[in-house]
Amino acid sequence: MKSGDLRDLSDGELHEHIHTARRDLFGLRFQHATGDLDNTAGLKRAKREIARALTVARERELQVYESEEN
Repeated sequence: MKSGDLRDLSDGELHEHIHTARRDLFGLRFQHATGDLDNTAGLKRAKREIARALTVARERELQVYESEEN
């Protein structure tokens, strides 16, 4: 999911997406450790997906903080 799509999600949906992406990454790591993972590029893709979602969540936190400050 692209960052623009992540920005369109509500806060609850964004946190659910982060939770799901972390669970998927755990599954990929487990498959990699057991030797069942054929496409290791999925690990990198999953990590980037989590990073994008966490970045959007942090931007929202900062917007709330800045609006309270003013």
